[in-house]
Amino acid sequence: MPHHILIADDDPHIREIICFALEKAGMKTDAVADGAAALQAIERRAPDLVVLDIGMPEMDGLEVCRRLRHTCDVPVLFLSARDDEIDRILGLEMGGDDYVTKPFSPRELVARVNVILRRARPTKAEPADDRQFLHGRLALLPASHAASFDGRPLLLTSIEFAILKGFLARPAHVLGRDMVMANAYAGNIHVADRTVDSHIRNIRAKLAAVGCTDVIETVHGVGFRLGRCGA
Repeated sequence: MPHHILIADDDPHIREIICFALEKAGMKTDAVADGAAALQAIERRAPDLVVLDIGMPEMDGLEVCRRLRHTCDVPVLFLSARDDEIDRILGLEMGGDDYVTKPFSPRELVARVNVILRRARPTKAEPADDRQFLHGRLALLPASHAASFDGRPLLLTSIEFAILKGFLARPAHVLGRDMVMANAYAGNIHVADRTVDSHIRNIRAKLAAVGCTDVIETVHGVGFRLGRCGA
């Protein structure tokens, strides 16, 4: 079955460009012009991914994502007409998986969508990982995209899940930023250092909310390593 993508942007030209690019890549699309319509569309039929403009009137993309994260972990790719770092950080900390600045290359947008989708749902060519990762009181089950700490479930985005899985696969290693993001993104996609930091900060916040304050440690000048995770 082709992936179903919802596009929410108040610019009809942008919606048309994105729909054309994604449909050419074999996906099915629906498009809406505002945040309220996006929430209604998701409630009617959950998409595989949402392309969400930050700067929509009345209800912006950040507020849409905030509301979504109370109920579901559908992947979100943010769009913004501004390249302000604060927008990017807020978007990722709200639970977004990635961020693209307008004007954008449709080819790059499709590539980023594909990366997120592969992490969220492996294709037949990429069989589900049936391993179970355990470290301290932290548990990850990639096949079902399930994570928990001390038995309490964690709601992680696909990128956050992939980053955490990368640490659990090498629990004794210090990983540089390039390696951290290589675990989550395709090698041909550039990701800024601050984007890496935002994802790490978001993972730490979600784990801290369930009682784990040492999930990822910073090794200054080198990178990050997995903490004791309540062991």
